[in-house]
Amino acid sequence: QVQLVESGGGLVQPGENLRLSCVVSGTIFRFYSMYWYRQAPGKQREFVAVITSGGSTNYADSVKGRFTISRDNAKNAVYLQMNSLKAEDTALYYCHFGVNYWGQGTQVTVSS
Repeated sequence: QVQLVESGGGLVQPGENLRLSCVVSGTIFRFYSMYWYRQAPGKQREFVAVITSGGSTNYADSVKGRFTISRDNAKNAVYLQMNSLKAEDTALYYCHFGVNYWGQGTQVTVSS
């Protein structure tokens, strides 16, 4: 059974940093592109970042230059380093891969 477990969310002040983690089990992790999405209250889920099996990355314009996605195939894990957080980054952050595999989400709240 495929499982994705996110962690690392929390409440931070504007300008602070957080690192999200997503650990995947039940599949051959290294073959897949891994994604981070987020959903703010009252808004649609939106793409944040992707890292391919080969390590190429792409980001939403809103996070480019502040967020970094990485992966550790030995640990079946994907990470999202979020720097210089803003109030508009507040959302539930999801890890995703494949046709329809999603984690349960981890809440990030940026507020003073």
